[in-house]
Amino acid sequence: MIRANSLVKCYAGSEKPAVDHLDLHIRQGEFVSIVGRSGSGKSTLLHILSSLIKPDAGTVFFHDLDICSASEKKRNHLRGKEFAVVFQQQHLLPYLTAIENVLLSFLDSFVPINKQHIASARKMLELVGLGHKEHSRPGKLSGGEQQRVAIARALVRGARVLFADEPTGSLDFATGTSIIELLHGLNKDGLTIVMVTHNDEFANTSSRVIRMADGKIVN
Repeated sequence: MIRANSLVKCYAGSEKPAVDHLDLHIRQGEFVSIVGRSGSGKSTLLHILSSLIKPDAGTVFFHDLDICSASEKKRNHLRGKEFAVVFQQQHLLPYLTAIENVLLSFLDSFVPINKQHIASARKMLELVGLGHKEHSRPGKLSGGEQQRVAIARALVRGARVLFADEPTGSLDFATGTSIIELLHGLNKDGLTIVMVTHNDEFANTSSRVIRMADGKIVN
């Protein structure tokens, strides 16, 4: 589904590449965890795979599309339709309700919010276990509930791949466990997941663990 070949990414001021001639294939339906120490390159790799940033060298294919050489318009479409990304911080707007935060995902489609959008947002909130809190603002939600809203917002447009960058990093263990269980449920329904995490226990529940050090895969 995703093929990365000879990826290189360097940052100014760093003596070593963040990603160093890395190859990686991800199959449809996999739940892949990327682990490693801080500075190992795992988040940079995730951002390249999800088309948030471009590598300095190498290619990434999503099926037959070379996303590294694709136009910015096509990359934006890819992120809006095929790829979804969630982060450690949920970036919810505090003055909007849960369902309104989910509906934000439709704003870049340049189509006015309609009944179908609202129905999709409501269905997604129900899927992540928050159908009863669609009118709650973030300040009234727990950290785990806020992350569930962020996941619903990311997936409401029908993405086939979820990239999660430390989705449990700001949560306590019990709440983090509930988010991992949610991700496994979504994966069983066919969603491909690529997750960066510092937590080996969470990583070991996935179908494949990729360990990184110094910009390279070491396992």
